[in-house]
Amino acid sequence: MTAQPLAPVFDIQRFSLHDGPGIRTLIFLKGCPLHCNWCQNPESQDPHPVIAFYQDRCKHSYCCEPVCPEKAIVREGFRVNYERCTACGDCVDACAFNALKRVGEQLTPIQLMERVITDRAYFDQAGGITLTGGEPTLYPRFVSAFIDLCLEQKIHTNIETSGRFEAVKWLPILQKLNLIYFDLKLFDPDHYKKSIGDGLQQVLDNASLLTKQKLPVEFRLALVPGYTDTRGNLAACIAFLQSLGKETIHLLEYHNMGEVKIDIIQGQQPRLGLQGYPDEKMDEVRDLFSRAGITVIN
Repeated sequence: MTAQPLAPVFDIQRFSLHDGPGIRTLIFLKGCPLHCNWCQNPESQDPHPVIAFYQDRCKHSYCCEPVCPEKAIVREGFRVNYERCTACGDCVDACAFNALKRVGEQLTPIQLMERVITDRAYFDQAGGITLTGGEPTLYPRFVSAFIDLCLEQKIHTNIETSGRFEAVKWLPILQKLNLIYFDLKLFDPDHYKKSIGDGLQQVLDNASLLTKQKLPVEFRLALVPGYTDTRGNLAACIAFLQSLGKETIHLLEYHNMGEVKIDIIQGQQPRLGLQGYPDEKMDEVRDLFSRAGITVIN
């Protein structure tokens, strides 16, 4: 018997209204090939489970210390020595103040379905499930099997991707989805490499392929001040969409909540110090796309 595929799930968020039609259940998969300087989920980048420490909740009871089999609890400063920690979660269970949290749990598609099927009532009312992350395309066997389960239950499925995937491997899987949210970011190769990583050409090629295959793909652009919302990048985005014959885009307002989560995992992501996206700037960008014949959709 073939073993069930596994994937690290680090969060299940219910009652979302912004990640596809209707009321949706979001499934966050851990692991990402990119390192966006403005990442909203820095705890999602590493595919391995990790123990997060919320210093503001800690009451210094140190109940976590005696139960740790690896002696990875540190009394001063950050509570967990990651060089020793195996993320077993014993310290999480011992903490009465929720100062420690295990981020990431390996699940099979069947186990995941058992957890989300409780939202069936919303799925039946034009809602559905959205796979996000991290980058869900890191787990083709898992995602394919889970989508098959959704198809059996007649659940609307969406995926949010950065476009960094092997097209040959993923095209048959994507063809089973009801919707694909494809995130565009930077278009200049040097800027992309500096702020995000490698693979820009693969992203652009995949965007073109999905469009040519007439898959249900909708493009999104997160507006990050000074990065993705420059005149040059917006013009390049418009030109790219026009080259594909696409007439719509989702514009996402940057928020800095991701920076709050850097400390809970001792992350290395830079702190940009940016504020929320101004309404007047959003109106300007929306007007820029509109004048180019591209409709901004919610």
